[in-house]
Amino acid sequence: MTNFIDRRNFIKNTAIAGAGFTLLPGAAYTFENNKEKKVRIGIIAVGLRGQLHLEEMLKRDDVKVTAMADPDKMMINMALALVKKYGKKAPAVYSNGDNDYKNLLKRDDVDAVFIASPWEWHAPQAIDAMKAGKIVGMEVCGAMKLQDCWDIVNTHEQTKVPIMPLENVCYRRDIMAVHSMVKKGLFGEILHLQGGYQHDLRGVLFNDGITPYNSGAEFGAKGYSEAKWRTMHYLNRNCENYPTHGLGPVSTMIDINRGNRLTALSSIATKAKGLNRYIKNHPKGGENHPNSNTNFKQGDIVTTQLQTANGETIVLTLDTCSPRPYNLGFRVQGTAGIWQDHHEGEFDKGMLHLDNISEKHTWDNPQKLLQDNDHKLWKKFEVSAKESGHGGMDFFVDNAFIECIKRKADFPLDAYDLATWYAITPLSETSIAEGGTLQKIPDFTKGKWEERKPVFGLLEEY
Repeated sequence: MTNFIDRRNFIKNTAIAGAGFTLLPGAAYTFENNKEKKVRIGIIAVGLRGQLHLEEMLKRDDVKVTAMADPDKMMINMALALVKKYGKKAPAVYSNGDNDYKNLLKRDDVDAVFIASPWEWHAPQAIDAMKAGKIVGMEVCGAMKLQDCWDIVNTHEQTKVPIMPLENVCYRRDIMAVHSMVKKGLFGEILHLQGGYQHDLRGVLFNDGITPYNSGAEFGAKGYSEAKWRTMHYLNRNCENYPTHGLGPVSTMIDINRGNRLTALSSIATKAKGLNRYIKNHPKGGENHPNSNTNFKQGDIVTTQLQTANGETIVLTLDTCSPRPYNLGFRVQGTAGIWQDHHEGEFDKGMLHLDNISEKHTWDNPQKLLQDNDHKLWKKFEVSAKESGHGGMDFFVDNAFIECIKRKADFPLDAYDLATWYAITPLSETSIAEGGTLQKIPDFTKGKWEERKPVFGLLEEY
């Protein structure tokens, strides 16, 4: 495990590179009045994802986990065991049904909450938290309906309580280096970007109700962890159901909601065959298994095309029902060059071509340029992040959340980003149902995107 973070390396005063950094409007009446000067955290949902956030908080000496809520007693016990492992005081527990989290929100020793619950709970829990004056770090997915996005934005604007989408892929090391290259103009003017979620999830969507990952053919009440709830979305919806891993990183590169915005999308989906095949071929499934002929609505591969106000195009690909290696499929292309990622995100394994630098019609190894443009956050905190979840990305996204609360600084990703990214799911669902029709993407900033300044990656140090 990573050693406790050396807090001497954190600066006490905010140093800003670039304009547009302001105070978090909600922080003044929460953390500022906290005599302990530790950010007091509540965690809503301590399943496998919530436990990763919990562990990041337990490593820190500037955070105190005071409460957690989850109706799943097994997950609560796993989380309590993790707290004990780190030698911290056990937090208060709220596990009396689905709505007991509301009692957590009544506590006066909770400054902020992590929300890592099943997708359908994200919007109502975030809205309840903001109304209770708790700053929100929200795990990612897509909205159940478009109105959810407006409700989140409107609640944020009414309460002035900040909310940050916890999109960890924005902090992947190679992506942050490419982000730096984009901002330095090494790709010229950006024309086209690609990303997605290309990840074989069949072993997550089906299991035996006891252990995860490739262990069975059950879901719903008989499933374990995400198979209890995530698979139901594949049963009932056909959409780009997980847009933020691909969209978040490229959005920061082209200043979405900060001088640019998404304007429209069109989505299409293949037929749904992969999940049935998986159940029929699984040793605990078979042709006669009750789930083998289930009518899943979710197409195996969904392709979404997006347009922007400044003329760039984006393609997102969702591919989670097929046997395949993991690869988010990033591509950044401009008038002066192109970069494509490798699935492991390592500097020496992607592909790069820059006009007048690379040999004609050949790919270069991107290692040197990515190293030369390695983001200062990675240079500073590589050791601290080394053993954190998802290759260190979890450290950076959670660190940004906590440090911005402490400094009363703007979150690098905010309510408008969350609403815009989440909106892709219901809009793609409508587009697919209508044969790929063009859907207009609302301007959740209500015109403020034209004046808002980029902030992602501009804070000197966290």
